[in-house]
Amino acid sequence: MHAPDDFTKIINRKKYSTKTATLIASNAYWDGHNFERSGRNTFLYRTPRGNYFYVTLTAWQGERDQLIPVSQDEAIEMFETNLSQHEVEYDKAFPDVIVEEA
Repeated sequence: MHAPDDFTKIINRKKYSTKTATLIASNAYWDGHNFERSGRNTFLYRTPRGNYFYVTLTAWQGERDQLIPVSQDEAIEMFETNLSQHEVEYDKAFPDVIVEEA
């Protein structure tokens, strides 16, 4: 599956749109057979105002595609663990986060 071009949802009086947000990471990668991870792909976005949300697309009958807002901490966890396809560098995805040497 490819990232959705125009997926918009209003949640708590905030409009989230893939059209205006920046795709920062996903789990859509070619594994030699397909792009879908168990029939679902997740795409993480950052809005122009610095809010985060993800879209899950499904290939399963009876399931619906979803758009879910997340906190910056949740977005960071997704970026660092589950979503291996990084579309932008860490500092662009999370410009206010200070990364320390280990």
